[in-house]
Amino acid sequence: MEFKWFRSGSPWIWLTSGAVSVSLLSVLGLLLFIGWKGLSYFWPSPLYQWSNQQGEMIVGQLYARESISINNLKQMNADLPLDMEKESDIVRLDIKIANRDIYPADFISVLSKDLLQPSMPKMWAVVERTQGGDFYGKPKGYFTLANQNMVTSNVEETIEQALIFAKDQRLKIDRLVEKQIRVISAQYSKLKLEKKKRQISGQLDEEFIRRYDNQSRIFGQQLIEMEAELDALRQELEQQGLLIEDMKGKEYQISLSEILDVWYPNQMSIWQKVHHWFNQVWKFLTTEPRESNSEGGVFPAIFGTVLLVLIMSMIVMPLGVIAAIYLHEYAKNNTLTRLIRVAVINLAGVPSIVYGVFGLGFFVYTLGGSIDDLFYSEKLPAPTFGTPGLLWSALTLAVLTLPVVIVSTEEGLTRIPNSVRNGSLALGATQFETMWRIVLPMASPAILTGLILAVARAAGEVAPLMLVGVVKLASSLPLDSQFPFLHLDRKFMHLGFHIYDVGFQTTNIESARPLVYATSFLLVCVIVGLNLTAISIRNSLREKYRTLGQD
Repeated sequence: MEFKWFRSGSPWIWLTSGAVSVSLLSVLGLLLFIGWKGLSYFWPSPLYQWSNQQGEMIVGQLYARESISINNLKQMNADLPLDMEKESDIVRLDIKIANRDIYPADFISVLSKDLLQPSMPKMWAVVERTQGGDFYGKPKGYFTLANQNMVTSNVEETIEQALIFAKDQRLKIDRLVEKQIRVISAQYSKLKLEKKKRQISGQLDEEFIRRYDNQSRIFGQQLIEMEAELDALRQELEQQGLLIEDMKGKEYQISLSEILDVWYPNQMSIWQKVHHWFNQVWKFLTTEPRESNSEGGVFPAIFGTVLLVLIMSMIVMPLGVIAAIYLHEYAKNNTLTRLIRVAVINLAGVPSIVYGVFGLGFFVYTLGGSIDDLFYSEKLPAPTFGTPGLLWSALTLAVLTLPVVIVSTEEGLTRIPNSVRNGSLALGATQFETMWRIVLPMASPAILTGLILAVARAAGEVAPLMLVGVVKLASSLPLDSQFPFLHLDRKFMHLGFHIYDVGFQTTNIESARPLVYATSFLLVCVIVGLNLTAISIRNSLREKYRTLGQD
């Protein structure tokens, strides 16, 4: 009986289903772990107040609690109290005290036996700053240097109004920089390049020199006026700020130009905490990074990742589909064709860093250098396309994912019955019309399957991008309001490289570790979102052409 059960194949069905279930649960568990570790970072953790045996006060957030062996403590410190030596384990607390511009480090480790029972003081605040990390303290007043005024009553309401004012001022500053200063600077640079181009070609005449001097004077005066306006806006923020007391009783002044947000975690209700969590997540998604990427948001990295994948898809899809059509529909099945197919399959196994070296050598130095010599000679020796950038990164990833698209498209073309082609040809259609109107629409689900696989691989690649365009921090986005709007020569940020940089290159790893989880979870969500978009299109096309014999 048992032998018949094995021969029926049922055990292998159960084994396969069990393996698939374990794999799905493992992936889901990993995603939940990464999501929890990353998203919990934005929850407003309470501030605790401890006192040690010497009466010193410690205020901070409880970052971690771990049990350590007493033997490990003996190895680190031989002079342990007798009452501690009798125990086997002891609890150590990792406390984030922030205020890194005052204290040596953001975090301290203290044995729980050295601290008294903690309390949760109500008036302690967390001040999010543009630099120096968070500041934990007790607000004492709000000062204005212009009129030597100090507000000590209703400090919370005063801070809320000041934050609204600071937000408006920053919007004015950003608008002035983006809409006016950068535009005039770009026009001024363009004028200088035109002068250099005329010098190279020998067309520099007196009329142009007069026009150049006049325009340069106008641009210079406009920039001086705008810089003065910019300084005045910044001065308004620096002339006022918060007077705050730290855990050692010392008072400090934090100017409004450094303050991004202030909240009192111990006074928040659950709904206020939820609102604060959503607000922090939104800022993480829409703002730029700060403090060497260890704080702030990741919007430039999100933008760069999505834009790179879109450009790569627009390059690789036509190339992959055309190559697959030629191999399957036009090329004869001979030794050369079989060698090409073997080469395409083997290319899928080449390490990605090799593609990066190829992209750097061929696309950047050879192709990009030639473009600079032909079209941007006036900018030399400063390269335009002869340096890593967005275009070369997209082309490198297109070459990397090209075998995936070719194989998937060719498999889709193989599944289409020859009777469909013969029927179209019998009705008088040419081979090209048959291919364009009949075969390609029916093979579109397989083509989009190749795109999905290409996107899934390209979005997570980091090694080749480190050689051909990605940077730690980009000064501007590749897409803006200046002609030609999409700047393919610019460098960009990428979520994968951002994870590597925050996780391994930052000096404050304990503070930045939650951002590694949050950015990793975000990268997975971006890849899943891109794939779901392609899958939905593929499914709609599959239903549309099902009646033609596709399925």
